[in-house]
Amino acid sequence: MMRRLFPAPLLSAALVVLWLLLNESWSVGHVLLALLLGLLLPVLFASLRPQQPRIRRPLRVLRLVLLVGRDVLRSNLEVGTGVLRLQQRVPNSAFVTIPLELRDPTGLAALAMITTVVPGTVWCELARDASAVRLHVWDVQDEAAFIAHYKSAYEAPLLEIYQ
Repeated sequence: MMRRLFPAPLLSAALVVLWLLLNESWSVGHVLLALLLGLLLPVLFASLRPQQPRIRRPLRVLRLVLLVGRDVLRSNLEVGTGVLRLQQRVPNSAFVTIPLELRDPTGLAALAMITTVVPGTVWCELARDASAVRLHVWDVQDEAAFIAHYKSAYEAPLLEIYQ
């Protein structure tokens, strides 16, 4: 019964605090409105909340975070030097379609975030059946090597973590 009335207590509290901070007012009306929104919105939108993911290999998450951090730094350097050298060498931008084995919605969301965080890649489209993702890559020399790296570095760990 309590879970149905308060499906996300932390979200409710955050909404109340955020409403009051954004309005910069502690008047009775704002406090009541904040409480009403904080209690009603999580109930109204409970069906939109994703189910709790099952993380099967939590230590693999740490290794993936470190790998992504390393790739972000390396990619920042590559993109930065590429921008500085545009006069000497034009980057080979391309759309790359990568077949996916990952089907878990949380894993796909994590893959999208990883792709967006790493400079030089942008997540453009996911196939309706989640069988492939289309990325725009700022500078790709060898498409097959890029696909192999993407699948082994990002998709494979997410498969271990979520499926």
